[in-house]
This record gives sequence, structure tokens and C-alpha cells, in this order.
Amino acid sequence: MEKIIEENKQGESLVLEQKDGNSKKLFIESYGCQMNFSDSEIVASILANEGYNTTQNLEEADLVLVNTCSIRDKAEQTVRKRLDQYNAIKKINPGMKVGVLGCMAERLKSKFLEEEKIVDMVVGPDAYKDLPNLLKEVEEGRDAINVILSKEETYGDIAPVRLNSNGVTAFVSITRGCDNMCTFCVVPFTRGRERSRDPQSITEEIAALWERGFKEVTLLGQNVDSYLWYGGGLKKDFEKASEMQKATAVDFAQLLDMVATQFPKMRFRFSTSNPQDMHLEVIEVMAKHHNICKYIHLPVQSGSTRVLEAMNRQHTREEYMELVNNIYRIIPEISLSQDMIAGFPTETEEDHQDTLSLMEHCKYDFGFMFAYSERPGTLAARKLEDDIPAEVKNRRLTEIINLQQKMAFERTQRFVGQTVEVLIEKESKRSNEHWSGRNSQNTTVVFPKEGNYKPGDFVNVKISNCTSATLIGDAVGYSDMN
Repeated sequence: MEKIIEENKQGESLVLEQKDGNSKKLFIESYGCQMNFSDSEIVASILANEGYNTTQNLEEADLVLVNTCSIRDKAEQTVRKRLDQYNAIKKINPGMKVGVLGCMAERLKSKFLEEEKIVDMVVGPDAYKDLPNLLKEVEEGRDAINVILSKEETYGDIAPVRLNSNGVTAFVSITRGCDNMCTFCVVPFTRGRERSRDPQSITEEIAALWERGFKEVTLLGQNVDSYLWYGGGLKKDFEKASEMQKATAVDFAQLLDMVATQFPKMRFRFSTSNPQDMHLEVIEVMAKHHNICKYIHLPVQSGSTRVLEAMNRQHTREEYMELVNNIYRIIPEISLSQDMIAGFPTETEEDHQDTLSLMEHCKYDFGFMFAYSERPGTLAARKLEDDIPAEVKNRRLTEIINLQQKMAFERTQRFVGQTVEVLIEKESKRSNEHWSGRNSQNTTVVFPKEGNYKPGDFVNVKISNCTSATLIGDAVGYSDMN
């Protein structure tokens, strides 16, 4: 699974409207990818029905939960430090209970509960509906644990409470789990096998968001392109489905077409894509609908076929480049972004040069780039020696980042002189005299607050200048999306 981890959101605590009659206080923090933040909204919804209102004051909390990530060592170390802080407060407030949710919960269950005794409760990503029972166990003085991975759970029947929301953009989960056994990744072990959510429950959640004034939805999953609904069950069991189930199955291209048609004034994005599962039908649906954003996060991890094979990525360098060529052919104005790992075990200088040349071929607008760090429990940790010295990894990573920054500036410059459609999301961070939003290609656009424009409006903006990551311009009127 490819995870976009937004550094500025790490450790964000959730707040929602206070429910009358709820007397207990919940403090919940999230780390990792957007799936974790989305899951925290589900947890908050379940606990609101159990008498909990959220608080941002850790000291007054009856229950403290941290939703965790195992994809990078840095995220794990941060969570461990937070658990130490929680437990320091617990000495002052002994009634406070502490729980770990999510991917680290599944991976480090016995360490947390039995060896280190630093939490009262460990809850895996598929067990959130069991929280009321687990809390009863804790209240009766017993440790509580449920990290069973489900073949069915998609939380399609729970309407997430939108937390810290700008009221304009929202995330809607469409799949859970991952079947791609990339050797560097823990996700298949912490989130289980791939299963998709009923398209009716997806469209109902989007309709509810539309009624509340939201204007953009990102369809979310570990691997959205492999979405496949045939009445429930694991994707890998599709071959055992009946002929009727197969004939009426809905794949990702069909789902995307369905939501874009049903909600023509709502804008759609999706994340994350896996190159091996992305079919041209998806690109053709994107080209057909104005309200599907012209942006794809298409992680590659390496430009070397030999390294891709060692990573168990199910595509070669050539297949990836052919896919990118076809995407640009069908949607010339599209933006692409990448995930890249520098210094994967056995990576040679030639492999690294292959990565740089692939980047130049693909002309990425954005990138998420990391030096390889061994994750316990992965196939790479078990089978491959982490044999690239840190200084080599860091030098290669620096070269990748420098190339990406150069390309990003060139790609952003293409919009100067153009008029782009922008969905206003909020005030600019740097100036309360400017609005900020994104264009279809996911580039941030800022422009002066003139006229009666407000968050949630689609506005045409004439671009006059840019930095490597931001477009600057002036509004010239509302777009047809309003």
C-alpha cells in the first residue's frame, strides 16, 4: 500500500460537536496516512453513542486513544513518546484509560499489554465496533484486546463524524486492506486482505455530504484501483463468485463513473493507486468527466526493474512508463505524483540512475520520497540484508529530492498565463487577505479576497505567477461548477 503521510497533520487531536447528555471525555490523536484519520472519525462516531464527547485537553480525558501507523519507524517512535506522556498524566489521573488503535496495535499487541504494560486496551483496524465491549472489560479492571482482522468489515454502515473539517472537502473510504505483498510494507499484515464497500453505502455517504454543503470528495483506500464489489467478501475470492455476482459486479472505473454522474456539481479525487491495478478504463472515465480531478498519485518506489522485483512490485520499469505514456496521451493536462524509496537493499548506483531517468521521463508534479528503513515483520526485513550505508541512502535521496523540486517548478510554471478552476477551501496560511484552494491538478492556488467569494465556491483564477508549489493569480468569475 502506498501511503501519503501529511507531516503537518501528524498527532492532530480530533474535535466534534458536543452531544447533549454525554458526560465522559475522549481524547483521540491520529498518526500516519489519511486512512487512519478517516478511521478515527469512525471511532469517534461509535464512542459518541457510548457517552463520550471529545476534548483537546488531555488532562481531563477519561479515555485517551492514539490511532497509529507502522509504515515508517519515525511514526512508531513518535507514538511511543506520546504513550510515555499519556502515562505520566495517568499517574495524576489514575482513572484515565489509554488505548492504542490501528496498525501498531496489531503489530505490537503483546509488547504494549504484557511486556511493557503501558496501555489498557489494544484495538486493531477491523475491531472498532467492538470498542463498547472492550471498554467494559477495561472498566472492570481487565486488559482488553481485539486485533482480529476481518474478511468482511468495511464500516459501510457507520456515518463518520467529520472532525476538524473545513466543511468543503471530505474523505470517503471505499476499500480496506491490501493484497499486494510488497516486501517493504507491513500493511497486509496490519490491515488484512482486500475487501470493497457496497457502492450504495458509498453513494449514500456522498449524498449526505452534499446535503451538508461539501463540494469535494476523495475516494480512499489502500489500493482504490482494485475496488471490486460483487456482493461482499474478499477480492481474492471473486473467482468463486456466482455468474450473476460476476455479471453485476462493480469495479473502480464503474464506481468512479457512477459517482461523477450522480453528483455532477461535486468534485472527485481518489487515492491511492497501484500501477499494476490501474486500467485505462479509469483514465477514460477521468477524461470523460469534468468533475473528476486530473491528478493521480501513482507510486513507483524505484525506476529499476531489478529492484522492483525485489520489492515484489507487480510491474516492470517499462510497464510503468507505458502506463504513464498512455495517461498523458488520454489526459495531456494531468498531474502525477510519486512515492520513491532510496537505498532499498541491493540497490546499485545503476539502479539509482534508473530511478532518476524514470523520474525525468514521467515529469512528476509532486513526490513523497524516503530513504529505506527496515520495518519489522516485512518480507524484506526477514529475507534481505539492509546493506546500503546510511550516507549512500541519504546522498541518493538528496539527488531524488533535488530532481523532484526542479521538475515541480517546471510543471507548476505551465499554468502561468492560464485560467484554472479553483475550489476555495480556506484562508491562505500566509495572509488572511487571500483565499487558498486547489486546481484540478492538485496544485495550491492563492488569490486576493475580492468580490463575494467564500469557501465552497468554484472560482476561475487567472494565474500570473508561481513558486515551485503554489500558483498565484486573480479571480475572474465563478466557474460552471457552482
